[in-house]
Amino acid sequence: MTRQASPYAAVKGTKSVTLSVQSWVGAQANVAVVRYLLEHELGYRVDTVQVDEVPAWDALSQGRVDAMLEDWGHPEQEQRYVKDKKTIVPGGDLGVTGHIGWFVPKYFADAHPDVTDWRNLDKYAEEFRTAESGGKGQLMDGSPSYVTNDKALVKNLKLDYQVVFAGSEAAQITQMKQFAKEKKPFLTYWYTPQWLSRQIPMTEVKLPAYEEGCDADPEKVACAYPHTPLKKFLNQRFADEGGEAAALLKRFRWTTEQQNEVALLIADQKLSPQEAAERWVEKNEATWRKWLPAKG
Repeated sequence: MTRQASPYAAVKGTKSVTLSVQSWVGAQANVAVVRYLLEHELGYRVDTVQVDEVPAWDALSQGRVDAMLEDWGHPEQEQRYVKDKKTIVPGGDLGVTGHIGWFVPKYFADAHPDVTDWRNLDKYAEEFRTAESGGKGQLMDGSPSYVTNDKALVKNLKLDYQVVFAGSEAAQITQMKQFAKEKKPFLTYWYTPQWLSRQIPMTEVKLPAYEEGCDADPEKVACAYPHTPLKKFLNQRFADEGGEAAALLKRFRWTTEQQNEVALLIADQKLSPQEAAERWVEKNEATWRKWLPAKG
């Protein structure tokens, strides 16, 4: 964990909630809006802990955080903590479907339509080459902590590419914006939903079709990423004893467009998460009012 767990987590009798927040801005948008409603509508003290994807499961199981609002699919952790240990329970769908893939900017795909088939990628390796890619084409990834099969895919599909990590979502976005400003070609690991796709239209490169189980062995992956309905998970004790807060988190469900709206305010317009949430809440009462637990 990158920050100390909240001293308020799991303190009996305290009207408080501790939320896990991942480093990408869509996850920050979820937490910002839920936090605003918990504090201003239900009177809770809310603390957040920034933690990477896999360690978040450990923190949730141990009660160091009460809820995780956006999981992109971790079947091993789900088996261990939900099915075997029963320390974590599903909190329902977020309402957003996530998809990871390889993308090129639309301006490059329009000029070179065949680039959208992975079998033609080597043809463009030289155009995608950078100082960091060691003479090969660059496949740009974000944070090394994100779910990615890219190194295995490059190896197993025998592509003349090198995976280069930008280091974080923010660093990746900065590079993508610079490439787009100069209308340069680039190939990148990317995902939807993501607010930047409004500003830099992207076209997906078709990898070999995803089939159930084709990604079971991380070393042998040679297929596309699945489309994943994003899910919420709650600490088991919190789910049972968390009162109105737990009820709100279970009922929280919004659309890709709504998440992107808040993410855009945070990442592009540089509002604080609290300011972005307040602006969205003011305009969308018909949506969030349904998430509040019914008064006894």
